[in-house]
Amino acid sequence: MQLLSPESSAPRATIVIRVMAGGVFVSEGIIKFLFANQGVGRFDKLGFPAPSATATAIAVFEIVGGLALIGGFYTRVVAALFALEMVVAMLTTKLTLYLGTSPLAPPASEPKTGVWALLHETRVDYAQLMCCVFLALVGAGALSLDARWRARRNDGRRVRGGAASSEGVVAA
Repeated sequence: MQLLSPESSAPRATIVIRVMAGGVFVSEGIIKFLFANQGVGRFDKLGFPAPSATATAIAVFEIVGGLALIGGFYTRVVAALFALEMVVAMLTTKLTLYLGTSPLAPPASEPKTGVWALLHETRVDYAQLMCCVFLALVGAGALSLDARWRARRNDGRRVRGGAASSEGVVAA
């Protein structure tokens, strides 16, 4: 597998995973702009450098990258970057929850710390991580911009190579 390759072994149904994961990233990116406690305030509490710039950059990436996942555009690259983001998110927000040292507000109900709190609060992050790992491994599938790009590139190679194009015209 090449990260920049639009080739895909994924079935057409992969669009369901792309829309689910991409939709969550888009909404989370928008939320970071709408609510300071989810954007700048959260990054400040977590001790990120330049929390305003960091929150803005992450929010923009989530919106643009989420839309790219939905459309199946550079799917492997975007999914790999999102997988990395999810690992960082889990380490910075959930590990301290496990240890009981989180600077963020505790969960509204039990469990508030420990392994069960970690497992419960990480469920969405884990699902996003696994979706992104899947997409990075198999690609966008047939119903994607990546597939259209691949088809156009292959048609162009056939025409330049002297074979029949997709319209049945033979190049000289």
